[in-house]
Parts: sequence; structure tokens; C-alpha cells
Amino acid sequence: MFYDFAKRVIDIIGAIVGLILLSPIFLLAAVVIELESMGPVIYTPLRVGRNGKLFKMYKFRSMKIYRIRGQTVHADEYLKTKAQLFEKYKASGYKLSKDPRLTGIGAFLRKSSIDELPQLVNILKGEMSLVGPRAYLTEELKEQQKVYPATAPLVKTLLKAKPGLTGYWQVSGRSQITFDKRIKMDVEYIKKRSIIYDFNIIIKTIPTLITGKGAV
Repeated sequence: MFYDFAKRVIDIIGAIVGLILLSPIFLLAAVVIELESMGPVIYTPLRVGRNGKLFKMYKFRSMKIYRIRGQTVHADEYLKTKAQLFEKYKASGYKLSKDPRLTGIGAFLRKSSIDELPQLVNILKGEMSLVGPRAYLTEELKEQQKVYPATAPLVKTLLKAKPGLTGYWQVSGRSQITFDKRIKMDVEYIKKRSIIYDFNIIIKTIPTLITGKGAV
């Protein structure tokens, strides 16, 4: 299919150019993260990719590293030990406003979406695309479908496409959009997708990143 071939070519070129042009930002972010708090510079959560295949997503670490009973754990594991906060997290669509787990630089990385830039490597590996649906956590997909049961058939359609670094929902409200609406928007993108539509979303992503609108 021409679209799939052209999209892959654009993904590879875009990822290579992005990695080269943004290398100073990568270096600066890595240095600041390393100096500010203990832990790895890159965080690799497991996400659900095309056809339900799990992959390690690369992100700049924006959260603190905790010690529980003598063991070092990431903020995601730490959150599960805080029942009230964890329930709030799930009820808010797996997001927390003013998340207490963020490091000092982490809030800026999230707001500017710089934390997402390492996903250019995922794109080169063929696990993601420049434009596509959100890459969900396994638990998030499972639990949110219980809250919004009507989304179950839509999720099956969503998983037919590679997740994207940006997408229709990201340029239309980002974290302000609830799970059910986000899934519908992702499926709408899959049905309408074309090279022109992808370029349109990429162009719209620029002002979204500059303003940080909807980011958590």
C-alpha cells in the first residue's frame, strides 16, 4: 500500500533529521536530569503497540526515583503504594494535575513535551510513527475500557495502527480529553489518515508544543 510505504519513508527521514537537529536539546536535557536527581536519564515504560504488541517506549525521565523497603523503584510503582493518590490517578484518566512525583525539571519537560523526544528512536525502530494514536499502558487500556465499555470495539481498530509521537487528539486538547473521546478521535484519524492529513497534524503540533496547552 502506497500510504504505508510513504509513511515509513517519511518516518525514517523525519526521525533522523529530528535526532540531528535536536541533539543539543537531548544533551542539555540529559545533563540536567542527571545532575538534578538520582536515576536513569531515559525511562522505558512498556506500551501497547500495533496489533497489541508491547514495546519499550523511550522517554526522558521526568519523575523522581523512590526507595521502598530498601529497593529503588520508579514513580509509577511508588504511586501504587499510595492508595488514595493512585485512585485519583486512575479516576483522572491516568493523569495527575500538579503531579507530586515530578522532578523540578520534569514539569518543564512534560509541559514542553521534550520528555517525548527520545521516541524518535522508537520511530526509527519501526515501533512508532511520527503521527498516530496514543501509545497506551496495558493497565490503562484494560481499566479504562471498564469505565467506558462502549470503547471496546474501537480499541480493536486503534491497535491496527502504530502509535504516534503526535496525533489528532494531541493537537485537540491533549490531556484535557477523556479516554472515550480520545479513543474516538484516534479511530477517526485511522479512518481518515493520509499523507496530507499527517502533515497537517504535524504542522498543528508546533503551536501546541509552544503553548503547552493541555499538557499535564
